[in-house]
Amino acid sequence: MTKTLIVPGLDGSPAPHWQHWWAATDPRALMVDLSDLSRPVPAVWETELASMVLHHPDSILVGHSLGSVLIARLLKKWPQLKVRAALLVAPAETSGSDRIGHFGPIPEGPLGVPATVIASRNDPWMRAQRAASLARSWNASLVDMGFAGHINVASGFGPWEDGKRYRDELLCRSAPRHGAKISTARIPA
Repeated sequence: MTKTLIVPGLDGSPAPHWQHWWAATDPRALMVDLSDLSRPVPAVWETELASMVLHHPDSILVGHSLGSVLIARLLKKWPQLKVRAALLVAPAETSGSDRIGHFGPIPEGPLGVPATVIASRNDPWMRAQRAASLARSWNASLVDMGFAGHINVASGFGPWEDGKRYRDELLCRSAPRHGAKISTARIPA
């Protein structure tokens, strides 16, 4: 069965964030445990995420904010990792940030797996035009959430069933690799 590896961003995703809710309500989902969520080190986070992928090959990666950037970095740096697909929610711009600038520049070019970027028109961490540009560069689908802020608790996103639906759409678009077994059960919209 394909696992969903949930990748938090800066400062993590404590309850009632949708990532925390997802990990608690989906038996196929695991929260990726990253070191020092308030002072992230790119090489350490990349190694920790790569380790999770090696333990759970053919997983779908679901990242929020800096977690989305981490996923893009990982896929570009280690394309041989067996990742099924990537759901990149509200990626964070790294340039000009004291706390996450060392994660930049954000890699561009195809990610090598089916991907969807979910972005907002008023996200304080990344302009909508930049998110759309990255989606094109990554050969990813783009979901425009309208005026949804940073798609986090502060903008009203605790439980978020649509996130699971977007994950399931990616699962349907991506073929399992190396005989991985998947569940194709749909979550009602």
